[in-house]
Amino acid sequence: MKTIEINREPIELYKILKFEGIADSGGQAKAMIDDEQIIVNGEIETRKRKKIVSGDTIECAGETFRIELTVEGEES
Repeated sequence: MKTIEINREPIELYKILKFEGIADSGGQAKAMIDDEQIIVNGEIETRKRKKIVSGDTIECAGETFRIELTVEGEES
């Protein structure tokens, strides 16, 4: 399982697919979702703007990705 780090949540599903290179473009990401190729937390996801948060899992083409929120260090 691969980890995808996000710096804010929630983030829309199609944006994660695009920015992480799972899809070549936003249009392709939306088409993959329309074609029921994306599984979020064990269920086929058909909502392009599904809000993804830390702890969610995304499956696509036999690969699984876990979403983790990264918190930038605070200055002292």
